[in-house]
Amino acid sequence: MPTPYQPERTLKDVNILGALNDQTKKVLTKEATVFLAVLHRTFNQRRKDLLQRRVIRQAELDKGNVLDFLPETKQIRENDAWKGAPPAPGLTDRRIEITGPTDRKMVVNALNSDVWTYMADFEGKSSDDAAHTTNG
Repeated sequence: MPTPYQPERTLKDVNILGALNDQTKKVLTKEATVFLAVLHRTFNQRRKDLLQRRVIRQAELDKGNVLDFLPETKQIRENDAWKGAPPAPGLTDRRIEITGPTDRKMVVNALNSDVWTYMADFEGKSSDDAAHTTNG
């Protein structure tokens, strides 16, 4: 039997540490916050484990180990019949594209520009400030 939806119980120990302005409140609704809380509780340990593996892998690389393909994928790489799907039609010609941060001004400028592709960069400067993501 499925668990009944209980947002108050789910949000019991949730604290939003960033500033909550009107725009942020539109994005971080109760339902969205419940969703994020469930995601965090479900995957946080796995996220931490992967971050720890990244630290270990970086230490190996710093010692001189090199990046390489997984041995168990050798048969796929060496199989001439294996071929990835072609890119979607809108992505085959990338001569005119723009890549930029998710802030509002950049997104508006990109959508108003004469480019064939716009790729939003959710990393970089936006990763350390939730306002960049919620206000973009």
